[in-house]
Amino acid sequence: MHCKILGIPLQDGSRRMGCEMGPSALRTAGLMAALRELGHEVTDLGAVQPGAPRAVRHANPAIHALPEIAAWTTAIMDAAYAASADGMPIFMGGDHAISAGTLAGLARRAKALARPLFVLWLDAHPDFHTLDSTMTGNLHGIPLAYASGQPGFSGHFPDLEAAIDPGRVCALGIRSVDQPEREALRNAGVTVHDMRAIDEHGMAPLLRAFIERVVSANGLLHVSLDVDFLDPSIAPAVGTTVPGGATLREAHLVMEMLSDSGLVTSLDLVELNPFLDERGRTATLLVDLTASLMGRRIMDRPTRSY
Repeated sequence: MHCKILGIPLQDGSRRMGCEMGPSALRTAGLMAALRELGHEVTDLGAVQPGAPRAVRHANPAIHALPEIAAWTTAIMDAAYAASADGMPIFMGGDHAISAGTLAGLARRAKALARPLFVLWLDAHPDFHTLDSTMTGNLHGIPLAYASGQPGFSGHFPDLEAAIDPGRVCALGIRSVDQPEREALRNAGVTVHDMRAIDEHGMAPLLRAFIERVVSANGLLHVSLDVDFLDPSIAPAVGTTVPGGATLREAHLVMEMLSDSGLVTSLDLVELNPFLDERGRTATLLVDLTASLMGRRIMDRPTRSY
């Protein structure tokens, strides 16, 4: 496969500094070397840069950095559409606000190909707030709502050429949801498997059912992996830690099943904050998980020391 690596050093979606270093940390941890070792062609497309922000305001006084995130979203949307033309884009964040642009650009590509786009959202949070409902005002909490065409973004964010059908979204590993998001997710028809569902049923049956839906629809599959999907005991480099996340083996199982399916056409790696890491262990884990997604088998895993 032709992997197109794109750095997106965005950290304006939260008020905690450090995510802009995420792309550099993933490069340093050996992401491109791991992909090449698996036989993939790799092209590093460098870093996305936003245009000048325009003056834009919203009545919600809590909102932070709206002009900057809107400008980033426009640039990322165009970059995602271009990168998805002839390869598998891997978007290295940056906080999860990057997905407002990646999802919008990929939905446009799916529309051009006349194929449905499915999204596997691996995260502790559903990021399904609108500009009206966000209480923190941190816009890394809105990308899935925006890209799936929820109301309230017009005039503030770029208009969508194609919206993702929320019924084609599966949010897996969820364990921190605000009340407005809970109601919006239910009304929109997003499939949500929280950590209790995983505890009760296991990761494999829940993911297998979603994969079967993608297969039956001949869909494209985008995977958005937030560091806080993982338990903070194994992945400390994130500013939004929520205990009780996916274990090392659960996370690798997800990636191995996705690899077996052959369905994944694009990937987000987000919320890596190297400033909070311990000797690069979270960046290294993300590289290992990406390698599992791209074909590395459990018997091939290297021995690590920390």
